Amino acid sequence: MTAFARARALYERLLEGVVVVLMVTLTTVVVAAVLYRKLGASLSWYDEVASILLAWLTYYGAALAALKRAHIGFEGMVDAARPQWRLVFLAFSEVCVLAFFLLLAWVGMAVLEALEGDTLVSLPWVPVQLTQSVIPIGAALFILGQLLSLPEVLARARGGSLDLGRGSESGEGGR
Repeated sequence: MTAFARARALYERLLEGVVVVLMVTLTTVVVAAVLYRKLGASLSWYDEVASILLAWLTYYGAALAALKRAHIGFEGMVDAARPQWRLVFLAFSEVCVLAFFLLLAWVGMAVLEALEGDTLVSLPWVPVQLTQSVIPIGAALFILGQLLSLPEVLARARGGSLDLGRGSESGEGGR
């Protein structure tokens, strides 16, 4: 296994771990809130924290999906192209996806600046900047996932179909 492949596998395990922790945490918060409500003692912070955890799960899950090429993309357009045009269409699709997430990261940083000094309503000691930092971080993680999976996508585009994952050993769906 090459150093690049090891780095990609490590990144995948890291994202999987973060996603699992977020799912378990969200589930725990929701179940605890239901139990407290049934006991007549609602948690004042539940709605706000659950919404934030769901947003974080979405962004980190999207980064994992990008790494596995199970997210947005244009493989149908690339696969339909004649072999001599496949790499051109692949380059175009990659530039579109990467440009979008670069823009998202840049706008996310602007959002963080605008939120300076704001705190959560139910937990005033938690800065909103912390909760919304997932926007630029998630965009950067998505970009990293795209770039780490790019060599495999290029090899497949040169050899035929971009149907990533379908029929592969991982059993994961294509993007």
